[in-house]
Amino acid sequence: MGSYGGIADQQRTDAELLGAHVAGDRYAFEELFYRHHRQLYRLAHYTSRNPDDAADALQDAMLAAHRCAPTFRYDASVSSWLYRIVVNACLDRLRRNKTHPASPLESYVYLLGDPTSRVDTALMVERALLRLPLEQRAVVVAVDMQGYSVAETAHLLGVPEGTVKSRCSRARAKLAKTLEYFEEDAPTVRTERR
Repeated sequence: MGSYGGIADQQRTDAELLGAHVAGDRYAFEELFYRHHRQLYRLAHYTSRNPDDAADALQDAMLAAHRCAPTFRYDASVSSWLYRIVVNACLDRLRRNKTHPASPLESYVYLLGDPTSRVDTALMVERALLRLPLEQRAVVVAVDMQGYSVAETAHLLGVPEGTVKSRCSRARAKLAKTLEYFEEDAPTVRTERR
């Protein structure tokens, strides 16, 4: 921890840090951000098209959270509130950049070590996620990767629970099909018998 945070900040809850920020503690929001930075960036990265968009969306989201902190009603957890702001910032940025051409699938191919080695499973899932429509990607990341319930996800995204369920179902079906394709397409290492 730097000079902004210490043992006292580590012991404060998210709600206490947000309240301290609103009351004028100039380091409280920074501590809150650093506490959740890794998870929020991962969420932004999975929701956005690339690391630059994710970083920009996360910055937009944190500025929005910093500004609208006094309006937080404490009817949800602070982390859920931050999550919703990040998802909305990603969706807004992607909608604004609709003219931005999608990267070809080949640009997401990452081979580990020897070119004949198998593609890492996590990277295959990331590639498959990037192929999902934006709304489906947001719900499947929330429910299946971040562990939010259908009801929580519906509240976070401002859509009915049935919409979350149908988007999850469609996203899972597309992911299964895409991952099956990647698995068939992945290079294999053959060993010769002697």
